[in-house]
Amino acid sequence: QVQLVESGGGLVQAGGSLRLSCAGSGLTVSTRTMGWYRQAPGKQRELVATITSGGSTNYADFVKGRFTISRESDQNTVYLQMNSVKPEDTAVYYCRRFGSVPEYDYWGQGTQVTVSS
Repeated sequence: QVQLVESGGGLVQAGGSLRLSCAGSGLTVSTRTMGWYRQAPGKQRELVATITSGGSTNYADFVKGRFTISRESDQNTVYLQMNSVKPEDTAVYYCRRFGSVPEYDYWGQGTQVTVSS
């Protein structure tokens, strides 16, 4: 069964840190671009960060300098290290494996991150 499973979400105080994990099964996270997205209540899902198969990373302006995306190929897992979190970072965070065609584009089920002020 092909799936991505996120974990690591929870409640954290503003200024704190959290590390999200996205574990792949039935697929390989290192062979395609992987991304982290988030969706806050009443808002559209937005891209947070990406990492290509070659290891290049890109970040949304609102997380630059605070979040880091990384990949552990041996664990078939992608991470999102979140530092200096803010209340506006509260959202459900999803990981995505970009597919060459829509049927090979996979999303995880999401993990809730809540930042208290």
